[in-house]
Amino acid sequence: MAQLVARALSLEIDRPLIMAVINATPDSFSDAGKYATVEARMERTQEVIEQGADILDIGGQSAITGVPEISEEEEIERITPVIEWVATHTDAIMSIDTYRPKVAAAALDAGAHIINDISGLMHQELAEVVASRNAGYILMHNRGKPKVRLTDANLYDDVVADVLEFMDNRLNTLSQAGVSRAQIIVDPGPDFAKTPAQTVEVLRGIKELLEYRRPVLFPVSRKDFIGAITGRSPRERLAGTLAAIAHTLTLTRAGIYRVHDIADVRNFLDVWDVLQGHQELSSDALLDRSLWRST
Repeated sequence: MAQLVARALSLEIDRPLIMAVINATPDSFSDAGKYATVEARMERTQEVIEQGADILDIGGQSAITGVPEISEEEEIERITPVIEWVATHTDAIMSIDTYRPKVAAAALDAGAHIINDISGLMHQELAEVVASRNAGYILMHNRGKPKVRLTDANLYDDVVADVLEFMDNRLNTLSQAGVSRAQIIVDPGPDFAKTPAQTVEVLRGIKELLEYRRPVLFPVSRKDFIGAITGRSPRERLAGTLAAIAHTLTLTRAGIYRVHDIADVRNFLDVWDVLQGHQELSSDALLDRSLWRST
């Protein structure tokens, strides 16, 4: 069991958690600007909470490549109304998808709990922001730079070994800045500076990452490696996403799954837990008559 400290929260991660993607961007590779207004983002937030999300991951800048960075001010302007609304109207845990210290500070001050840094601590000042606010921090393995696609089959002699070396180095930097191990979630970085085959190799070797005894973020939803295996476009990758989740569930109960299809993943995890004996189905449970036939 792994404990996570994030602001005033102290969580025992002893079951799979669902992290819902809340895109406050017009150019997401997956949602394609579906939630372009503040009102739409708030409606989406309420929807995913009702569907069973445990954590909300709010992002104001898409990771899509070939598009310039927006300003820090614009990123803050996009995410702050959502953070403030969630903090006022719900008890949800909020993660903010950013790698920039100024944005992280503003998000945490507005009520967020965790910083999801896809850059792998490109800006070391971010560690100081996390430490000063006792925030949670997601450390992703990423040898590339945000918004720059890096896919090189020869980049690593051993990609799993590189993940571990990277983690050791960054964990030391975080510790020196005053971030405790209890504040950290590790993320193997599927598709980030990795070919599909390299991502598969990392996910096959995930046992090595579990040795850190930290919660592990698995952002596998709709990823390129699934498309490379199945030949499906992003919105057609749910089955592949569930297969990737199932693989990790055989290895750890401390996984956090960053996904787009909240209700489907919630149903999958509920059935998995019952069949694995983690939850019980009442002996007198019967199917509701309204569900006997499709409508």
